Amino acid sequence: MSIKITATSTCDLPSDLVERHQITIVPLYVSYGGDTYRDGVDAGPEDIFRHVEGGGALPTTSAVNIADYQALFAELAPKHEAVLHITIGSEFSCCYQNALVAAADFPNVHVVDSRNLTVGQGLLVLEAAQAAERGDSVEAILAMLEELSGKVDTTFVVDKLDYLAKGGRCSSVVALGANLLKLKPCIVLAGGSMTVGKKYRGAFDKVLSDYVLDQLTGKDVNQDRVFVAHTRCDPAIPEAVCSMARQFGFHEVLTAVAGSTISCHCGPNTLGVIFLRK
Repeated sequence: MSIKITATSTCDLPSDLVERHQITIVPLYVSYGGDTYRDGVDAGPEDIFRHVEGGGALPTTSAVNIADYQALFAELAPKHEAVLHITIGSEFSCCYQNALVAAADFPNVHVVDSRNLTVGQGLLVLEAAQAAERGDSVEAILAMLEELSGKVDTTFVVDKLDYLAKGGRCSSVVALGANLLKLKPCIVLAGGSMTVGKKYRGAFDKVLSDYVLDQLTGKDVNQDRVFVAHTRCDPAIPEAVCSMARQFGFHEVLTAVAGSTISCHCGPNTLGVIFLRK
């Protein structure tokens, strides 16, 4: 018997890591053009971008429902000593609440609120998977995740605010002004919520060097790994950011492409440097 690690698709972990650590990914839903799709199964970020660029309305996203969770836990709970499910932050989706309802029928299922999203959530999923592989107890893993959830450093820079405006997360007037002035806001996740940090100015690829220096200089950084996560950037851009990150002594510098759920909200040309603090 083992501890099975599962996570919502919003963790955006690359498929090779998911396969290596045998993580079960549970898809959220994305709706557009009159149909609903499973994130990462039936629809990917390029499907979202093509739809919007073709004049379609911004897709909507919805949580994993209780029935999906009940089916998942009914399948996994009998096969494992424990099932540990790590969700997107409860402030951003009702996945956590739905999973709790479904888990009430399964004593060995444990639900964890990452209080994060994209690979900020993914970092916790990886830590849990590695702890399970070491043979740590479920109690030890839960305690570790509780501690680490407050140490995830998640920020990202948005090239244009069009998607955020369409999704109602900023006004169209603000978006137009920011785009005209070439402002690239840094979105900061802290305490389970998003705020706007520093506003960079200039071409997207040029401001990223300042952003990386701001994020990695003078912080008590855990150097085990750092993720460079992005949505449809020119390949040279994440490569350049990875090269900068390596200069800070990380043991692993990993890239991840955000899935369709995250892409619906921030659009193409968004990039974040995400890591754990000590």
